[in-house]
Amino acid sequence: MDMIKIGGFLKELRKEQGLTQEQLGEKLGTTGKTVSRWETGTYLPPVEMLQALSELYGLTINELLAAQRLTPEEAPAKAEENLTELIRENSAFQLNEQKQYWRDKWLRDHRGTIILLIIAYAVCQLIGLMIDRIMLNATSSLIAIGIAVFFSNARDSYVEHHLYDEKLPQD
Repeated sequence: MDMIKIGGFLKELRKEQGLTQEQLGEKLGTTGKTVSRWETGTYLPPVEMLQALSELYGLTINELLAAQRLTPEEAPAKAEENLTELIRENSAFQLNEQKQYWRDKWLRDHRGTIILLIIAYAVCQLIGLMIDRIMLNATSSLIAIGIAVFFSNARDSYVEHHLYDEKLPQD
C-alpha cells in the first residue's frame, strides 16, 4: 500500500469537508496529531477509523485504501488488489515478528541450561588438555555438536508449536 498516497487522499477529503485535523479528530474520537500521522502516511488508520472515515466521506474503505474514487466497474478489481496487498504485507511481517518472539522466549527459558552445558564443555576440554587426552577432547566436541543440534531442533519445534499448533481447533 502506498501510505503517502493514502494519506494525501485523506487530507484532500478532509479539506473538501472544510475540516481541520483537530475538528476531524474530535469527530472521530481521536486527536489532530493522529489525523496528521494518517495524512503524512506515517500510519494507516485502524479498521474502525477507516469505517468511520468511509461513512463521513461517503466512500468505501476500498476507495480509501485505493486513494481514489472508483467507478462501480473498477471497484471489484481494486478491492482484490488491496486485499492481496494487505494480506501480503501483514502476514509476512507478523509471522517473522512472532517467530522471533518465540525464539527469544525459548532462549530466555533455556539460558541457564545452555550456560551450564557450555561450562561443562569447557571443563571437559580443559581436563582433556591437562591430562593430554586428545580422545577426550574429540569426544566432548562431538557430544557438544550433538547437543547443539538437539537444542536447535528443540527450539524450532517450540517455535512451530506456538506459531501453528496452538492455532489449530482443539477436539
